[in-house]
Amino acid sequence: LPMGGAKGGSDFDPKGKSDGEVMRFCQAFMRELFRHIGGEIDVPAGDIGVGAREIGYLYGYYKKIRNEHTGVLTGKGLEYGGSLIRPEATGYGTVYFAAEMLATRGLNFKGKTVAVSGAGNVAQYAIEKVNQLGGKVVSLCDSSATIIDEAGIDDDKCCYVLELKNVRRGRISEYADKYKTVCYEGKNVWDVIREQSIKVDIALPCATQNEINGKNAAALIKNGCICVAEGANMPSTPEAIKIFQENKILYGPGKAANAGGVATSGLEMSQNSLRLSWTREEVDNRLLIIMKSIHKACYETAEAYGKKGDYVTGANIAGFTKVAKAMLAYGIL
Repeated sequence: LPMGGAKGGSDFDPKGKSDGEVMRFCQAFMRELFRHIGGEIDVPAGDIGVGAREIGYLYGYYKKIRNEHTGVLTGKGLEYGGSLIRPEATGYGTVYFAAEMLATRGLNFKGKTVAVSGAGNVAQYAIEKVNQLGGKVVSLCDSSATIIDEAGIDDDKCCYVLELKNVRRGRISEYADKYKTVCYEGKNVWDVIREQSIKVDIALPCATQNEINGKNAAALIKNGCICVAEGANMPSTPEAIKIFQENKILYGPGKAANAGGVATSGLEMSQNSLRLSWTREEVDNRLLIIMKSIHKACYETAEAYGKKGDYVTGANIAGFTKVAKAMLAYGIL
């Protein structure tokens, strides 16, 4: 993929702000950012707190300043150069990566109980894909609370979550009110699983950094967890990662498992350059191929260095090797 790995952002908190306030902030941000980005320079994308609404405001103001239509941002709406599957990409990709890990042990999602944290794009579409593969998701959370739904968050409930979080921008506690499920105020999913001894087969942390600590990791293993795939960036603390690795469970670090988002950003840029719009099926199939390729690179690299099944080592060495080869090819700059 012709993509880098830089990160940037702001300390503006959109919670409790009106659409107008969010729009004015996005426009002020773009007034300073526009000179540093471009389709062949840096291409920003969404993340925590930056969804379709914010990307629209940012892109609209960039277009006004530069008076040009270009692929300078990804995660755009379909009406102005976005790609099908882009909102779903990180969640779908995380599940695809987890499925590849499970397959190395002759397992799959069918009949498995899955814990998902978060309630944004990554979590929403991870649930959708898990349901398609026959698993049952039993949890969701946002910054205010966690809900546990032992009956499973099926497609209808998932649609409600999309409307609740993306349209009404409500709190996850409203899910508990509607479906009469248990709600734990002020706790994240992994604390609740530990305290309530909830059995899960697969964990997909899709909320934020450092959400799974050592105690939570130990509780997941005690409660039967066989696979962890990170949909968020660095959601497991170093202590938690060490526990996962010591117990030989399948652990997919975010640098590999959640690459579906940036991969589909690349596909969106390709479509913008070609002035084409691919079908949903075509983009999804390309995403699946990319995630299979990433898994294969991690798995085979770890095996080659005597660390079979260690996806952290595999991802680190495979990534480093790729960058190192490019640097050597460029010569001394």
